[in-house]
Amino acid sequence: MASQDWFDKDFYKVLGVSKDVTDADLKKTYRKLARTHHPDSNQGDAGAEAKFKEISEAYAVLSDKEQRAEYDQIRAMGSGARFQAPGAGGGFEDVFSRFGGRGGAQSADFDDLFAMFGEQTGGRFGSGRFGQTSGGFRGFGGPQRGADVTARTTLDFQTAVRGETISLQGEDGKPFKVKIPAGVADGQKIRLRGRGRPSPDGGEPGDIVVAVAVRPHPVFTRDGLNLRVTVPVTFTEAALGATIEVPTLGGDPVKLRVAPGTPSGRVLRVKGRGVETAKGTGDLLAEVQVAVPSHLDDKAREALERFHEFESKENPRADLMSKARE
Repeated sequence: MASQDWFDKDFYKVLGVSKDVTDADLKKTYRKLARTHHPDSNQGDAGAEAKFKEISEAYAVLSDKEQRAEYDQIRAMGSGARFQAPGAGGGFEDVFSRFGGRGGAQSADFDDLFAMFGEQTGGRFGSGRFGQTSGGFRGFGGPQRGADVTARTTLDFQTAVRGETISLQGEDGKPFKVKIPAGVADGQKIRLRGRGRPSPDGGEPGDIVVAVAVRPHPVFTRDGLNLRVTVPVTFTEAALGATIEVPTLGGDPVKLRVAPGTPSGRVLRVKGRGVETAKGTGDLLAEVQVAVPSHLDDKAREALERFHEFESKENPRADLMSKARE
């Protein structure tokens, strides 16, 4: 704070308190004003932000016993004094002329100046103690936000999809319950507002931040709100068509119709059997995979050889080879 501000600003008036206000009443008044004018509660209001800075600045000085004593002593000297920085063509005037007749000297000794205040505080301009504030909003004084508490949990796939309330222990050792929302994803963080450590000086409490890991499922995978599953079918089922059963997550299987001539990789959709959240519900996507038999008995081999005699002689790779030469 520039020294002139100590004379020009009435911190008691800013906070609306008397000069003999107690520490408890000072804190109570400040908290009430801070809640009213805090920028978080007055988004886009430049006036509220300026007021918050002003009251935070005032409280930072008056709540510190040493700074308050220094401030009261300087204010008692009178608001008519003026200060100009050395080299700016001026010097200490009026009240500062008391110090050894050096009122006009640009080399005035700050130690001499503050010696009149008892020499017990050692405060100086620019020292970080005399008129300097700390913490709070954008460098101004004010209550500090409490620290966040972090925790980790690993969920099975179905719990992550369906959601559940679980008990955890934070890094501070304290147990707490957290509601896992349906559809939470691996690597996602859940923030519990206001449930972290309290502020050391009456500000907002911190949050609990839970980092979530999800174990993979042996059958299903996530695709946004959709669930994916790979479904093997036989060659004859794919070629001739069939009705097959497809598993669902935590429920009864559903029946799907595989159309004749279905190739590997075709996706069959089951509406509404995916992840259900407040934002919507996904589908179950069943990807068909034609299973090639690894062993054939004599009759099966003979049947396939006969089929080969009648199947189309068209080369299925002809289009691929043609495009590769382009």
